Amino acid sequence: MTKSTKPLMLVLSSPSGAGKTTLSKKIQQSDNSFEISVSHTTRNPRPNEVDGVDYHFVTKKNFLKLLDEGLFYEHAKIFGNFYGTSKSSIKKITDNKHNVLFDIDWQGSEQLSKFKELNLVKVFILPPSKEELEKRLIARNQDDKEAIKRRMLAYSKDIAHKKDYDYVLINDNVENCFNELKKIVSKHLKNN
Repeated sequence: MTKSTKPLMLVLSSPSGAGKTTLSKKIQQSDNSFEISVSHTTRNPRPNEVDGVDYHFVTKKNFLKLLDEGLFYEHAKIFGNFYGTSKSSIKKITDNKHNVLFDIDWQGSEQLSKFKELNLVKVFILPPSKEELEKRLIARNQDDKEAIKRRMLAYSKDIAHKKDYDYVLINDNVENCFNELKKIVSKHLKNN
């Protein structure tokens, strides 16, 4: 973490399939001062996802209880499932003197922005085109045709929020995009 008392909180958002999770993992692997915020979700785990590593998988009843108790910084209902970032998970990261990396959608970013004590840098990741995004969603083989259709319908709504971010990057090549992201991170760590 930086010398500042406020850890850097890097927010990565994108339409589903544009590469934010890949970029999040690359940032964490290249800079051990960052820890990825692990969200709670009510959706079922995908193959190879691990509870407590990829997400905290919880029941809808449990999620709503945490929400009622005001324990989330942000939450959203996306494609029928709830997602949220607990305040305690962020405190645990910052208590360990790490910067925080958020892999969240625009709804979560909007809610986080209301907490002025958080030192946020928000980056929106775009695919090179809507057609390329659809190809990536099909190629990653994680969703059925209906889920891909829902994600593509959400695309226009998602990208309308790019104006609310500090930076917008086009992920036409993951290494090039990652290098641009590293420059942004480096700049803000120096200024922190």
